[in-house]
Amino acid sequence: MKLILASSSPYRRELLERLKIPFEAIAPHVDETPRPGEAPTQMVERLAVEKARVIAARIPGSLVIGSDQVAVYNNSMVGKPRDHDEAMRQLRVASGKTVTLYCGLALVNAATARVQSEVIPYRVTFRELTEAQIESYLHKERPYSCTGSVKSEGLGIALLEKFDGDDPNALIGLPLIRLIRMLENEGVDVI
Repeated sequence: MKLILASSSPYRRELLERLKIPFEAIAPHVDETPRPGEAPTQMVERLAVEKARVIAARIPGSLVIGSDQVAVYNNSMVGKPRDHDEAMRQLRVASGKTVTLYCGLALVNAATARVQSEVIPYRVTFRELTEAQIESYLHKERPYSCTGSVKSEGLGIALLEKFDGDDPNALIGLPLIRLIRMLENEGVDVI
């Protein structure tokens, strides 16, 4: 069965490559706008499933992985920053606080229409940050394609104080521990 990652994210692609199984990455092109009144957990699960279903409909007989992520600061959803100013605002708000990231994960079997989905939370505590530290970080890392304006696998680690969660890969956007279980449920053994 052909394995497909329904994503254009280079970070998700790098994570999936760690499993040493062949796959193809295809951008799903779905509208990621939150629905009115939609909770963060509902949104990321819906989008993960939708991304996987879009690609599964185009490629019969495939197994398709979908994923989506959002950060929640002060009860507000935060996605990828549109620009430098928004990244500054996101990091100012996160300074000294614990932020929860929700990562929606889905695996769709195009042959059977079976859908497995789950939301994996991950908490990150930020250090107290000065304006100068935030500005320096953004100029050096340029994490504008990252949820919450932080790239923890790079220089963003200097902004952080503590991690708390079951799967550190969820922080980057593809919870591999849960994905391995889902793949096994479809008869795909990673090791």
